[in-house]
Amino acid sequence: MSEAVDMRGRSLLTLSDMTDGEVTWLLDLALKLKQDKHGGVCGQRLAGRHIALVFEKMSTRTRCAAAVAAADEGGRTEYLAASEIHLGKKESVADTARVLGRMFDGILFRGYHQETVELLAQHGGVPVWNGLTDISHPTQALADLMTIKEYFGRLAGLTVVYAGDGRNNVATSLMLGCAMSGMHFVNCTPESLSPTDELIAHAAGMAAQRGGTVRVAHDPIEAVSGANVVYTDVWTSMGEEDQFDARVQLLKPYQVNMALMQATGNLEAEQAIFLHCLPAFHDALTEVTCATGALEVTDEVFEAPFSLVFDQAENRLHTIKALFVSSLERDKKSDKESVTSNQ
Repeated sequence: MSEAVDMRGRSLLTLSDMTDGEVTWLLDLALKLKQDKHGGVCGQRLAGRHIALVFEKMSTRTRCAAAVAAADEGGRTEYLAASEIHLGKKESVADTARVLGRMFDGILFRGYHQETVELLAQHGGVPVWNGLTDISHPTQALADLMTIKEYFGRLAGLTVVYAGDGRNNVATSLMLGCAMSGMHFVNCTPESLSPTDELIAHAAGMAAQRGGTVRVAHDPIEAVSGANVVYTDVWTSMGEEDQFDARVQLLKPYQVNMALMQATGNLEAEQAIFLHCLPAFHDALTEVTCATGALEVTDEVFEAPFSLVFDQAENRLHTIKALFVSSLERDKKSDKESVTSNQ
């Protein structure tokens, strides 16, 4: 376990809210919490803590991970769909935040605008965690980094290639996380879907200070040469469904198939893995893929031994638990002194 840091009371709105050391410490904590859970050991680190789950967007992994994470450590969650509360409609986001902050110990938000999660943090008076906005997905990036570290035993020096829509929230958060970890990150995407020059320059500068690199590429075969991790996501994010047909045509050359994985040159040595944040259109079992076939990844790759997508999904639980515990766990010494002083 890396040297302990104090993150009590802290929010996480983007990965930039954390230092390199804090990311390393949090990943080590998540790995320890996973080991404990698999060993049948769960504690009461969140006993008496109540967490509001404020969701504007549908969710499988984020919602379930948060609920189980809190329950494992004696805490409770309350799911609040945005359609069922007054968030930003009859009541301002700031007022909702002040109400929730009086009743809950923390807020996990999953929705559209980054401004919303920032307002919740500004006015809630309790830790707020970003479970996804249109521009940032820090809890996913933490699970991605945990999965890579779990497999390879390290992060620094490894090469990660993201293939697909290079400016979506998953791609850019992963890029930032890899840069902070001294990794080599390749954003492989059509020119029209590249991140902004400012974002690339920021991530590249951060990576250079830590012995890593960040670059944009447009040729998938060239991009994945030497890759340890090939990562993709759906081609149309929530709210972009009207662009589906155009995206399919634009991104077909970026599909992760077995030929692309072989092009890494690392499969035979078991030094290449495939990751996807899910859900994935990889077979003919969904409404979308029944009409189109596999999209961003083929079933052959998705179901291969080197595909760690379900380890990655499970790790959403352990990294979110690490966030909850690090922000909300009471200081045992202070609690003891408080009890003593009240006797």
